[in-house]
Amino acid sequence: MGTFLILMAEASAVGSELVEEASHEGFGLNTDIFDTNLINLAIIIVVLFVFGRKALGSKLKERREKIEAAIKAAEKRTQDAQTALADQQKKLAQAQAEAERIKQAAQENAGKAKESILAQAAVDVERMKQTAAADLNTERDKAINQLRQRVVAQALEKVESQLRGGIADDAQHTLVDRSIAQLGS
Repeated sequence: MGTFLILMAEASAVGSELVEEASHEGFGLNTDIFDTNLINLAIIIVVLFVFGRKALGSKLKERREKIEAAIKAAEKRTQDAQTALADQQKKLAQAQAEAERIKQAAQENAGKAKESILAQAAVDVERMKQTAAADLNTERDKAINQLRQRVVAQALEKVESQLRGGIADDAQHTLVDRSIAQLGS
Protein backbone atom coordinates (compact mmCIF):
# COMPACT_ATOMS: atom_id res chain seq x y z
CA MET A 1 0.00 0.00 0.00
CA GLY A 2 2.88 2.32 0.76
CA THR A 3 4.29 1.72 -2.74
CA PHE A 4 0.95 2.61 -4.23
CA LEU A 5 0.88 5.95 -2.39
CA ILE A 6 4.41 6.75 -3.51
CA LEU A 7 3.46 6.03 -7.11
CA MET A 8 0.38 8.20 -6.81
CA ALA A 9 2.46 11.03 -5.42
CA GLU A 10 4.99 10.67 -8.24
CA ALA A 11 2.22 10.52 -10.81
CA SER A 12 0.73 13.68 -9.35
CA ALA A 13 4.14 15.39 -9.44
CA VAL A 14 4.71 14.29 -13.02
CA GLY A 15 1.23 15.51 -13.90
CA SER A 16 1.99 18.94 -12.34
CA GLU A 17 5.25 19.16 -14.28
CA LEU A 18 3.40 18.35 -17.47
CA VAL A 19 0.83 21.00 -16.72
CA GLU A 20 3.57 23.56 -16.08
CA GLU A 21 5.38 22.65 -19.31
CA ALA A 22 2.14 22.73 -21.20
CA SER A 23 1.34 26.17 -19.85
CA HIS A 24 4.71 27.47 -21.11
CA GLU A 25 4.35 25.95 -24.49
CA GLY A 26 0.92 27.14 -24.97
CA PHE A 27 -0.85 24.25 -23.61
CA GLY A 28 -3.42 24.98 -21.00
CA LEU A 29 -4.93 23.11 -18.19
CA ASN A 30 -7.25 20.40 -19.46
CA THR A 31 -10.52 21.07 -17.73
CA ASP A 32 -12.37 18.22 -19.40
CA ILE A 33 -13.15 15.95 -16.44
CA PHE A 34 -13.95 12.96 -18.60
CA ASP A 35 -10.52 12.92 -20.31
CA THR A 36 -8.61 13.44 -17.08
CA ASN A 37 -10.60 10.77 -15.26
CA LEU A 38 -9.91 8.27 -18.02
CA ILE A 39 -6.22 9.00 -17.82
CA ASN A 40 -6.24 8.75 -14.02
CA LEU A 41 -8.20 5.51 -14.14
CA ALA A 42 -5.82 4.08 -16.71
CA ILE A 43 -2.86 5.01 -14.53
CA ILE A 44 -4.47 3.49 -11.45
CA ILE A 45 -5.39 0.29 -13.29
CA VAL A 46 -1.86 -0.07 -14.66
CA VAL A 47 -0.34 0.55 -11.22
CA LEU A 48 -2.75 -1.91 -9.60
CA PHE A 49 -2.14 -4.48 -12.29
CA VAL A 50 1.65 -4.19 -12.07
CA PHE A 51 2.07 -3.97 -8.30
CA GLY A 52 -1.18 -5.40 -7.01
CA ARG A 53 -1.03 -8.52 -9.13
CA LYS A 54 1.77 -10.03 -7.06
CA ALA A 55 0.20 -9.16 -3.70
CA LEU A 56 -3.29 -10.16 -4.82
CA GLY A 57 -1.96 -13.32 -6.48
CA SER A 58 -0.08 -14.36 -3.36
CA LYS A 59 -3.13 -13.64 -1.18
CA LEU A 60 -5.39 -15.63 -3.52
CA LYS A 61 -2.86 -18.48 -3.68
CA GLU A 62 -2.60 -18.50 0.10
CA ARG A 63 -6.38 -18.44 0.40
CA ARG A 64 -6.73 -21.29 -2.12
CA GLU A 65 -4.15 -23.38 -0.20
CA LYS A 66 -6.03 -22.78 3.06
CA ILE A 67 -9.31 -23.79 1.43
CA GLU A 68 -7.72 -26.92 -0.08
CA ALA A 69 -6.22 -27.83 3.29
CA ALA A 70 -9.57 -27.27 4.97
CA ILE A 71 -11.33 -29.45 2.37
CA LYS A 72 -8.74 -32.21 2.78
CA ALA A 73 -9.05 -32.01 6.57
CA ALA A 74 -12.84 -32.16 6.29
CA GLU A 75 -12.62 -35.17 3.96
CA LYS A 76 -10.24 -36.87 6.39
CA ARG A 77 -12.58 -36.15 9.31
CA THR A 78 -15.47 -37.48 7.23
CA GLN A 79 -13.57 -40.69 6.51
CA ASP A 80 -12.59 -41.00 10.17
CA ALA A 81 -16.20 -40.41 11.20
CA GLN A 82 -17.44 -43.02 8.72
CA THR A 83 -14.86 -45.51 9.98
CA ALA A 84 -15.80 -44.77 13.59
CA LEU A 85 -19.50 -45.08 12.69
CA ALA A 86 -18.90 -48.45 11.03
CA ASP A 87 -16.95 -49.63 14.09
CA GLN A 88 -19.66 -48.45 16.46
CA GLN A 89 -22.36 -50.09 14.33
CA LYS A 90 -20.37 -53.33 14.41
CA LYS A 91 -20.03 -53.05 18.19
CA LEU A 92 -23.75 -52.31 18.48
CA ALA A 93 -24.59 -55.40 16.42
CA GLN A 94 -22.28 -57.49 18.63
CA ALA A 95 -23.84 -56.05 21.78
CA GLN A 96 -27.33 -56.78 20.48
CA ALA A 97 -26.32 -60.35 19.61
CA GLU A 98 -24.80 -60.76 23.09
CA ALA A 99 -27.95 -59.36 24.69
CA GLU A 100 -30.08 -61.80 22.68
CA ARG A 101 -27.82 -64.70 23.71
CA ILE A 102 -28.05 -63.67 27.38
CA LYS A 103 -31.83 -63.37 27.06
CA GLN A 104 -32.06 -66.87 25.56
CA ALA A 105 -29.81 -68.29 28.29
CA ALA A 106 -31.91 -66.59 30.97
CA GLN A 107 -35.10 -68.03 29.49
CA GLU A 108 -33.56 -71.50 29.36
CA ASN A 109 -32.34 -71.18 32.95
CA ALA A 110 -35.76 -69.96 34.06
CA GLY A 111 -37.40 -72.95 32.34
CA LYS A 112 -34.99 -75.36 34.01
CA ALA A 113 -35.51 -73.71 37.39
CA LYS A 114 -39.28 -73.91 36.92
CA GLU A 115 -39.10 -77.61 36.07
CA SER A 116 -36.79 -78.25 39.02
CA ILE A 117 -39.11 -76.39 41.41
CA LEU A 118 -42.16 -78.25 40.10
CA ALA A 119 -40.37 -81.61 40.44
CA GLN A 120 -39.26 -80.76 43.97
CA ALA A 121 -42.79 -79.64 44.84
CA ALA A 122 -44.20 -82.93 43.51
CA VAL A 123 -41.67 -84.86 45.61
CA ASP A 124 -42.54 -82.76 48.68
CA VAL A 125 -46.28 -83.31 48.13
CA GLU A 126 -45.77 -87.07 47.79
CA ARG A 127 -43.63 -87.12 50.93
CA MET A 128 -46.29 -85.15 52.81
CA LYS A 129 -48.97 -87.57 51.61
CA GLN A 130 -46.90 -90.51 52.81
CA THR A 131 -46.24 -88.81 56.14
CA ALA A 132 -49.92 -87.99 56.53
CA ALA A 133 -50.89 -91.57 55.61
CA ALA A 134 -48.36 -92.95 58.09
CA ASP A 135 -49.63 -90.56 60.78
CA LEU A 136 -53.21 -91.56 59.95
CA ASN A 137 -52.33 -95.27 60.13
CA THR A 138 -50.55 -94.73 63.43
CA GLU A 139 -53.50 -92.85 64.88
CA ARG A 140 -55.91 -95.51 63.57
CA ASP A 141 -53.78 -98.29 65.10
CA LYS A 142 -53.72 -96.40 68.42
CA ALA A 143 -57.48 -95.99 68.28
CA ILE A 144 -57.97 -99.68 67.43
CA ASN A 145 -55.63 -100.69 70.27
CA GLN A 146 -57.51 -98.46 72.69
CA LEU A 147 -60.83 -99.93 71.52
CA ARG A 148 -59.46 -103.47 71.91
CA GLN A 149 -58.21 -102.67 75.38
CA ARG A 150 -61.62 -101.28 76.31
CA VAL A 151 -63.43 -104.24 74.79
CA VAL A 152 -61.10 -106.66 76.61
CA ALA A 153 -61.49 -104.70 79.83
CA GLN A 154 -65.26 -104.66 79.49
CA ALA A 155 -65.34 -108.34 78.56
CA LEU A 156 -63.17 -109.15 81.56
CA GLU A 157 -65.40 -107.10 83.82
CA LYS A 158 -68.47 -108.86 82.48
CA VAL A 159 -66.83 -112.26 82.85
CA GLU A 160 -65.69 -111.39 86.36
CA SER A 161 -69.16 -110.22 87.29
CA GLN A 162 -70.67 -113.38 85.87
CA LEU A 163 -68.11 -115.51 87.65
CA ARG A 164 -68.81 -113.80 90.89
CA GLY A 165 -72.52 -114.31 90.39
CA GLY A 166 -71.93 -117.92 89.52
CA ILE A 167 -72.41 -119.81 86.33
CA ALA A 168 -75.56 -121.75 85.80
CA ASP A 169 -75.29 -125.49 85.22
CA ASP A 170 -76.65 -125.26 81.71
CA ALA A 171 -74.24 -122.50 80.87
CA GLN A 172 -71.32 -124.45 82.36
CA HIS A 173 -72.18 -127.56 80.32
CA THR A 174 -72.55 -125.49 77.16
CA LEU A 175 -69.25 -123.70 77.81
CA VAL A 176 -67.40 -126.94 78.50
CA ASP A 177 -68.89 -128.62 75.40
CA ARG A 178 -67.93 -125.70 73.26
CA SER A 179 -64.40 -125.57 74.61
CA ILE A 180 -63.99 -129.30 73.97
CA ALA A 181 -65.32 -128.92 70.47
CA GLN A 182 -62.84 -126.10 69.75
CA LEU A 183 -59.97 -128.14 71.08
CA GLY A 184 -60.93 -131.13 68.98
CA SER A 185 -61.13 -129.25 65.75
